[in-house]
Amino acid sequence: MDHHAETPIYKQLADGIRSMVDSGAIQSGEKLPATRELAGHLGLNRTTVSAAYAVLEQSGILEGHVGRGSFIAKITRPQRTERTDWESLLPPLESAAPPTPKIQISFANSRPAQDAFPLASFRRLTKDVVDGPDAAQILQLGSPHGHPPLRRYLIEQAVASGIARSSDDLIITNGCQQALDLLARLFFGENRGAANGVAMEDPVYHGLVRVFARAGANVIGIPMDAEGIDPALLEEVLQQYRPRLLVVTPSFQNPTGATLSLERRKRIVGLAQRYGAVLVENDIYSELRYQGGPVPTLKELDESGNSILLRSYSKVSFPGLRVGWVIAPQPVIARLAEAKQLSDLHSDQLSQAVLLRFAESGELTRHLERTRVAGAEKLSCVLEACARFLPEGSRFTRPSGGMSLWVEMPAPLLTESLLRRATQRGVDFLPGHYFSARRPHARAFRLSFGGVSPAEIVQGLKILGEAACAELASFATAAPLEPVAALV
Repeated sequence: MDHHAETPIYKQLADGIRSMVDSGAIQSGEKLPATRELAGHLGLNRTTVSAAYAVLEQSGILEGHVGRGSFIAKITRPQRTERTDWESLLPPLESAAPPTPKIQISFANSRPAQDAFPLASFRRLTKDVVDGPDAAQILQLGSPHGHPPLRRYLIEQAVASGIARSSDDLIITNGCQQALDLLARLFFGENRGAANGVAMEDPVYHGLVRVFARAGANVIGIPMDAEGIDPALLEEVLQQYRPRLLVVTPSFQNPTGATLSLERRKRIVGLAQRYGAVLVENDIYSELRYQGGPVPTLKELDESGNSILLRSYSKVSFPGLRVGWVIAPQPVIARLAEAKQLSDLHSDQLSQAVLLRFAESGELTRHLERTRVAGAEKLSCVLEACARFLPEGSRFTRPSGGMSLWVEMPAPLLTESLLRRATQRGVDFLPGHYFSARRPHARAFRLSFGGVSPAEIVQGLKILGEAACAELASFATAAPLEPVAALV
């Protein structure tokens, strides 16, 4: 006991006994000395010990029994368990992005501008659906194929446009990404034979590469030029690797913005048929055309009817509702529906019903018209800003629609180091390695402009151009001043 401390002696005694209980020095059920005995042992007044025991009894640590004495209460302590080593138990993260400074202007995401969402129409149409006679049925469990009225609407549209044939069927998925995942499982899961290759553009949407690689497919990249896949290079790949699938984004490809001409589309369809590759068409950007006329889909050109078409509402309306669909031969759709039921039973029917009302009411058409006008302005702005602010020797694609373009910086600049400089000034983008099927694309990056205003595009490109020039200047100042002897 410290008789000079501010804490009263009885409180010090109570705290000491509590500490011995916590440490296990005194066990539950153990009898404490009588107050007179402990007071004599410690040289304290009996009243002081009684006060300490009273404090412990009030806190539930001590139990007093008349005629028997004071006992430590039975305390149930939580059983100690070893902490699970989650990092050794789980697979490693594929992309653990480090924290970055606060971003004011982001060219990193290929998504529509949320300030352009027709929220008033959305609220009204959602209320119509919820107040309608089918609300209870919509909120019930549904079919893995999708909400029947939306399926009928999409099938009728596809048949009327010449895309779907009598041998085709349709399934609604949680966006295009789930459709890709289900196809990867269907064609490459459980070691389905020796032919496990999937050919795709390089560079290509990073989610496409990852979903097929995770399924065990051998991802084969096909180099691109300004018009998309070169059919001659594609034929070399098909001859050498005989891939099971060929995945193509023919219109405003992510990340380059390239669009295949009608001639190239016909050649690609013919090559897929000749070499027995299942053709998967990722057609989620074709509605975002700002210049020129539409080009037929690959599925429309495929007279065999064997190709698979993926489409989505995500890029043309509300991406958060996650509604996409697959049009494919009936045996494919049947197996996709089986896989989807095992995965998530079915897609959210309320979102499907709202989007159906959005389309049938004409609001989708009006929203698309406004989106195309705004997109054309942004595309013109980003092309002009690239030409104005990026350093000499930079190259960039010139798409006629979509949400992104592809930029290649002059040597020796690497876009990872450029990104570090840019993020320090509040601007970010996705470096080229994110879109690599085989080639590293170390000097390239995707510039997504769909969700950025024209003013932000100009300011962001100005910052990127200044960061690129500063990075190039750092290489110049780091050059050796002394001559170096030749190695022989």
